[in-house]
Amino acid sequence: MPNLKQATSNELTRQILEVISRIPYGKVASYGQIAKMAGLPKHARLVGYVLKKLESDVDIPWYRVINAQGKISLNKLNAQGENIQQIKLAAEGIYLLNGKVNIKQFGWVNLYT
Repeated sequence: MPNLKQATSNELTRQILEVISRIPYGKVASYGQIAKMAGLPKHARLVGYVLKKLESDVDIPWYRVINAQGKISLNKLNAQGENIQQIKLAAEGIYLLNGKVNIKQFGWVNLYT
């Protein structure tokens, strides 16, 4: 039987991944926005921790989560040394200019934020 801390951790991870799975194609959200929508305000670092532990081939759009400045924080690289997150964002038409995503243009505006 899992201990209480493990069960709580699994539930928080589930809440965070549920919100991330709802980020629309061609949009991005910040770690803080995801935390707030998951009912965990001020826990943006927890969102980052959950994403860091994810495998890059999961069927959740983890790559649509960026920091509040519009920068990519995760550094998952492919075999060619290219940033996987940047490649996946570009495939959806989201580009970086001077290392940043334009949040006004590509940010996910949600009724719950």
